[in-house]
Amino acid sequence: MTEDLPGLDGVLDAVGPRLKALRRQRDTTLAQLSDATGISVSTLSRLESGQRKPTLELMLLLARAHQLPLDELVDAPATGDPRVHLRPIERHGSIILPLTRRPGGIQAFKHVFPPGNPAGEPRLQVHEGYEWLYVLSGRLRLLLGEHDVILTPGEVAEFDTHVPHWFGNHGPQPTEILSLFGPQGERAHVRARPAGDPPTF
Repeated sequence: MTEDLPGLDGVLDAVGPRLKALRRQRDTTLAQLSDATGISVSTLSRLESGQRKPTLELMLLLARAHQLPLDELVDAPATGDPRVHLRPIERHGSIILPLTRRPGGIQAFKHVFPPGNPAGEPRLQVHEGYEWLYVLSGRLRLLLGEHDVILTPGEVAEFDTHVPHWFGNHGPQPTEILSLFGPQGERAHVRARPAGDPPTF
């Protein structure tokens, strides 16, 4: 019974505007969000307008697409602040900061690796996607298939993640990198080049 849960109706009423603000902030269309979640455009539109009450199943799909915890997706800030506050993720001793929140397409991250390898011996993995790495500071060891290379600040590597790979710190100082990841194999498109560089096709 909603009368036993004070404020529940207000929380549910705030979900629609919250979903709409998040989608617009990420410059995402209803059709793009529908593709990312499997929820029909009409259902998404009704959720945003408040004509349909959110269910747990729908909210879980939307939370995954927006890469937000469910409680943050449901509980709109009291001030109406539409900004998304990025939350670091800790994984195997390293810190990953998502820099993009839009569903689908290329995702950007900043990784901070402590000295050494807290996760133990490198374990190569394979998965869908395409990865681009840029070293900001420190030394990054990249195992890629039969290759074992050390990248230093300013160096870039890109690879199909179907190739067995692993990367981590290879130095006495923390290592920081930027990464672009296309979960469906998307690659960044270069639209401008320095003068004198021939175009590639």
